[in-house]
Amino acid sequence: MQYHKQWIGKTILDWKDIEHYVEILAKKVRDTRFEFDKIATVSRGGLVPARLMADLFDIKKILVDKRNLPPGTLFVDDIYDSGKTFKNAISDMTKSRNFLYATLVARKGRRYPKQLVYARKTRGREYIVFPWEGMEYQRSCLMQSKTRTRRKPKNN
Repeated sequence: MQYHKQWIGKTILDWKDIEHYVEILAKKVRDTRFEFDKIATVSRGGLVPARLMADLFDIKKILVDKRNLPPGTLFVDDIYDSGKTFKNAISDMTKSRNFLYATLVARKGRRYPKQLVYARKTRGREYIVFPWEGMEYQRSCLMQSKTRTRRKPKNN
């Protein structure tokens, strides 16, 4: 299955949405009473939300694409979708029980790990377009339209 074929519809988030979700997420993280002094993330989708969370929690250091994450690390991502990033992050932890995974959006219908906190769920299988990935989404749409317009050669 090609990447773009799994989505049904789209939701476009703007910066006001992101700021709102970061506030919700920060409150949920505080409510867990999880103590952390570092934030970790992946460079593709999590860097912007991680930076915003770092500002709210006055964290000066963000670990990006690191292995062997120390205990007391808050991992921040833009979306919990397939769970692959979570699995990679938790496998990099030296002690998985001292780990919290915070994400702006969680895909509805998934099983969530106990270490997950999120600001909102998707409505379904829609593609979430974050403000920092507009070009990626446009490329995906272009690929999809090229696939649809290709015709099979006629056999004579």
